[in-house]
Amino acid sequence: MDTTMIKSVGQIGIPVKDINRALDFYKEKLGLSLLFNTDSMAFFECDGLRLMLSLPEKDEFAHSSAVIYFQVTNIKDTYERLVSKEVIFIDEPHVVAKMGQTETWMVFFKDTEDNTHALMSEVQE
Repeated sequence: MDTTMIKSVGQIGIPVKDINRALDFYKEKLGLSLLFNTDSMAFFECDGLRLMLSLPEKDEFAHSSAVIYFQVTNIKDTYERLVSKEVIFIDEPHVVAKMGQTETWMVFFKDTEDNTHALMSEVQE
């Protein structure tokens, strides 16, 4: 008997204040693939996970989102590319954990809607 109720995360909602500004950030700066958008929502594909940007329907939903950790192959190169696109970073790429021969690197940034997200990369020594 399968007791697992939750299979996977299918979509993450990100509250935004200005849908057009956020649409530009996630599409043009982060380079995510736009699936479709309306006047109040935009949906992006991120390797099988859908990101939904939306204007909050009610005031209780108008808060920052959870931190989304975007997996990248080369964190230093991605960081430099996004800096050149004027993405605002909170820090610089740094090691947060080391497990055996693998280092986990992260760097945190803000989107245009004041949500904090991160890039992460696992580097083999």
